[in-house]
Amino acid sequence: MKKAIISAAAAAALSTAAISLPANAGFFDNLFKPAKTEHPIMLIPGIFAFDTIAGVDYWYQIPSALENRGATVHVAKINAFESSAMRGESLIEQLEEIKAAANGQIDKFNLMGHSQGGMTARYVMNVRPDLVASVTTMSTPHTGSPVADVVSGAAPEGTLQGVVFEEFTNAVGNLVNLLSDNKQDKSNINAMLAEFNAEGSIAFNSQFPAGVPTEHCGEGPDNVTINGHKIKLYSWGGGSHFTGLLDISDPLFAITGMAFEDEANDGITGVCSNHFGKVLRDDYNMNHIDINNHVLGNVSLFETNPKTVFVNHAKRLKQAGL
Repeated sequence: MKKAIISAAAAAALSTAAISLPANAGFFDNLFKPAKTEHPIMLIPGIFAFDTIAGVDYWYQIPSALENRGATVHVAKINAFESSAMRGESLIEQLEEIKAAANGQIDKFNLMGHSQGGMTARYVMNVRPDLVASVTTMSTPHTGSPVADVVSGAAPEGTLQGVVFEEFTNAVGNLVNLLSDNKQDKSNINAMLAEFNAEGSIAFNSQFPAGVPTEHCGEGPDNVTINGHKIKLYSWGGGSHFTGLLDISDPLFAITGMAFEDEANDGITGVCSNHFGKVLRDDYNMNHIDINNHVLGNVSLFETNPKTVFVNHAKRLKQAGL
């Protein structure tokens, strides 16, 4: 009799669970797809922009880490060296193409930009807010980088050394575009540098102030409304040079970091310049490309892994209904 009662109770429990499965589908999504955001994620690279070259991803293992947890991820194909406005116009075309192919299933995107990719995302946010649900920037020099001033000063535009520098770097950019199948116009290194020196960054922020802190090293608003479209804003970055064992990028960023006088930096972006919208963190033990898990995942063993940082942010976006 006792066994019969237990069996009946078990059967009833199973039946109840089966009936309730459709209603609790969200539970399983949260369990097995914790990074499944409402809107697709668009990853936007910075300078030397590429998606994949010779099997190496710009966002090393990050798209797969996000997709394995339910996210829909796209990677922008934009010019290696160009102004954020020109790169932004190219990105808008890609967003429109993805949206059209989705037959009404997609209306907005979560833009996530590294370095200049953050500026590119800001341009798109301001000129096409209808396409943007959120903007997240990583190691983006929103108030400029002294490295750009040093480079511009060492090779002034119009001088012999400036011409040689321009020709060489644009050739490198064109090669990157070719290898990555970016299908972009020719690279323009001077347009990129002019945006990140002291004068250029002031001009860009005057034209597109949304999300930028009004006080030095302050925090911007966590959301803005542009033409009736509410957009959530986030940022994070690092402040270190030597971060991974045998990481060949560490010495390079230690050298470029010498351009900064007294601000902690990742070799390209100062921790205060990184601030935009809600500052999630500005002091990761990461250099400028550790943020996107390079070189080939050789990052600090004593810091949160970049892939985990991205997955956690996707969870954050999901919880915010984005």
